[in-house]
Amino acid sequence: MPDVSIPLPDGASFSAYSALPPSGTGPALIVIQEIFGVNANMRKTCDIFAAQGYVTLCPDLFWRQEPGVQLTDQTPEEWERAFAFYKGFDVDAGLQDLRATLAFARHLPACSGKAGVVGYCLGGKLAFLMAARSDSDASVGYYGVGLETYLTEGDAITKPLLLHIAGLDSYVPPPIRAEILGATAKNAQISAYVYDEADHAFARWNGQNYNKEAAERAQSRTLAFLDTHLKEQEA
Repeated sequence: MPDVSIPLPDGASFSAYSALPPSGTGPALIVIQEIFGVNANMRKTCDIFAAQGYVTLCPDLFWRQEPGVQLTDQTPEEWERAFAFYKGFDVDAGLQDLRATLAFARHLPACSGKAGVVGYCLGGKLAFLMAARSDSDASVGYYGVGLETYLTEGDAITKPLLLHIAGLDSYVPPPIRAEILGATAKNAQISAYVYDEADHAFARWNGQNYNKEAAERAQSRTLAFLDTHLKEQEA
């Protein structure tokens, strides 16, 4: 599938990268970007999930600032631009866009019914919030930054949420990690894994902190989780 256009109620629209599974149909999965935009890493991630049977969409969440952002973590200049987009990002507007994408995906002819989300970094935080503020059937968050700000919303999560937390993540130091784990443990719908040997963005393909062993372990858990909550319940 080519990029698709996601409409909003006010008449505006934004783009999303899309990929179909080999069968042509399956549960929908919204892949939520990092601070680097819908770049090659996000598109590869979509393609991998599509190969596992998911109708994937990765919406451009920075479109209100600059459509089509595609950066890497390889140069200081790109980091500077990425953080500028992050600082200018409106979380509530981004969640509006994600809910619109989820609704759009559910109505695609290729979508077999269930729909979930998986997010990384900025997207990891947004995946937590989508679990709390949307009808996502299952949500996965990788090394979300700033979760401690929203922990009181954990009580609103009534469908399964899986969190992957990097043990060496300087953005989530041990006291904050303990706070997140303590709060989320109170909700039986939330499960969390800590990867003690891994740094932030350990699953970013070709990224500075890519950790193959941790990434593969997390991906295996993610696929088992999504298969259980999006595929098996459709059978």
